[in-house]
Amino acid sequence: MTLPMKDNAPITPLRPALKNVVELLMKNLTLREIAAPSAMAYETVRGYVREVRAALNCPPRCKLHVIVHMALAAGQIAPPTTLRPVPDLDAQQQLLLTAIATHSTRYEMARAAKIAPVDLWPAVDALLRDTGAAHVMELVVLGHSWGLLGAQEPDTVKGEADQ
Repeated sequence: MTLPMKDNAPITPLRPALKNVVELLMKNLTLREIAAPSAMAYETVRGYVREVRAALNCPPRCKLHVIVHMALAAGQIAPPTTLRPVPDLDAQQQLLLTAIATHSTRYEMARAAKIAPVDLWPAVDALLRDTGAAHVMELVVLGHSWGLLGAQEPDTVKGEADQ
């Protein structure tokens, strides 16, 4: 079970090394893939991710795409520019995008998106297709690049693990 996010807690500015790790996470690299070329030990990268989680007030076990979202939403990292046109998402797709960015488990995402858990992955696959994103991390990063995700997330329902 994850611990609750501290909604009113101040965000701690990220040190350059932590920003670098978040920028590499934005490329959908694993912790081991980050460690190898940068000559850092895997445990060092893991420790940096823990520090980022703490600085952004994220739950200890939230997924990496949620950490990236929180860093982008807090203005700690600038979203990359993209030449892809902004997709025309309907209200349900926008709600699903927000749910994906802010939640880690299937149940929490489905609840926030107001769909049945069994319907979540087909809906996520359709959203990936409609946006041209290859995976959830790219979807979150593109959502920020397009201005579809930001600091204020309307209609987000916190899952039980987030409460």
